[in-house]
Amino acid sequence: MLIFSLYQYINEPFDNNSYLSISNIMCTFANSKSYQLILSRYTSEFKTNIRLATPVVMGSLGHVLVGLADDIMVGVLGPVQLAATSLGNSLVFIAISIGIGFSFALTPLIAEADGENDIQKGRSIFQHGILLNTSLGIVMFIMLLFAEPILNHLKQPPEVVALAIPYFKIVALSMIPLMMFQGLKQFADGASQTKHAMKATIVANVINVLINFLLIYGIWIFPRLELVGAAVGTLVSRIGMLFILYYLLRKVPSFDPFFVLLKKAEIKWKMFIKIINLGFPTALQILFEVGVFVAAVMISGVLGAFPQAANQIAMKLASTTFMIAIGVGVATTVRIGNQKGIGDYINLRRIAFSNFLLIASAMLIFSILFFAFHSVLPYMFTTNEEVIEIAATLLIVAAVFQLSDGLQAVILASLRGIQDVWTPSLLTFIAYWMVGFPISYYLGLYTDYKTLGIWIGLSLGLTTSAILLFLRFNYKTKKLIQKHHATT
Repeated sequence: MLIFSLYQYINEPFDNNSYLSISNIMCTFANSKSYQLILSRYTSEFKTNIRLATPVVMGSLGHVLVGLADDIMVGVLGPVQLAATSLGNSLVFIAISIGIGFSFALTPLIAEADGENDIQKGRSIFQHGILLNTSLGIVMFIMLLFAEPILNHLKQPPEVVALAIPYFKIVALSMIPLMMFQGLKQFADGASQTKHAMKATIVANVINVLINFLLIYGIWIFPRLELVGAAVGTLVSRIGMLFILYYLLRKVPSFDPFFVLLKKAEIKWKMFIKIINLGFPTALQILFEVGVFVAAVMISGVLGAFPQAANQIAMKLASTTFMIAIGVGVATTVRIGNQKGIGDYINLRRIAFSNFLLIASAMLIFSILFFAFHSVLPYMFTTNEEVIEIAATLLIVAAVFQLSDGLQAVILASLRGIQDVWTPSLLTFIAYWMVGFPISYYLGLYTDYKTLGIWIGLSLGLTTSAILLFLRFNYKTKKLIQKHHATT
């Protein structure tokens, strides 16, 4: 209670004209109803936040579950095969993260246009965004093909590399339908229609699991393709996901004006540049974070196939809980974009802090679950005792950084909502590559901590990111409020 009250005094406007005073703080302790009143200003937003976030969480979990299903099914084949999927996904994961980060630019722009009730502006943003996303997907696929030889020079176990390359080539092709899907998804999310992508992703996951089952193990008349079968399942499911989402969006009458194709004269370089200026630094933010986790995969691979497999297990589980933060983050971006569109910065800030409180509560629950079940969860993937022992230790570290991981994601989404992207990109670089990675590298390769040391570095990087981004959001929103008051 004390921390919350002091935080209110230092940071948060109580109403449009004043800040909480010392007397407000004393009243908080003297009267629990006053404290509940203050807290209710934030918790009252939970229902709206959760309504928007839940379909996004389900859809984001769908992306993770495609890989999670691959890992669980491939894990039955053995730890070397599991390590191969980790290595094969590493470069693709970087490309996907850049692409998805770039597509995130559409959400705040569409949300702002939605807040302004400007359909033509939203239509222009949407269609320019689709063109950019599709082009980026093709470019990423070509770049991944050229990047394939890198897998042979990462000091990974030879048996792992041999299995990873065929898997990598097929999954790389899925970049194209995935990026087209992302363009449609971010448009729908920005328009507060988050349920459609969720439906498409759920169906796609059913397709993925079915194809995996048939092709990994060679069921019935289907050949036993093992890792290649998992890759085919991923590719087909992402193509299906794209077409299903397009079909669902075309059934929404309010979206009809947005699908009226732009005439040649309506295609403007200025709009492409606007999206790129927001999308490029957003992609960098995602790249800096994902890149340090991919680096962790590479460092663990140097330690051997078993540490790499354990690293993959812990990473998948941590990524699954992180999807909650992604969902809350999208809801935050949409709602803040709406408030920015109507110029209500007081409520913009209040809504943002309500989402910080929401994600902190959710991630605290996951932290407790990871602590409680850290020795049980790895059995979902493998029965190898050495891999399970390493993964169980890593999950304890994952439990520690759940709170900072969730907070940094939602705070970053808040900054994206006010279209502040360049400085946060620098802050994420500092957190992950000047703090997190050097510690991971040193502790992982030059101390007895090994894989545990890698994750200690990741935890410190995430915590640093959360702190720096919060300070930035606090500063920017105060400035926006002061500027707004000065002009009214």
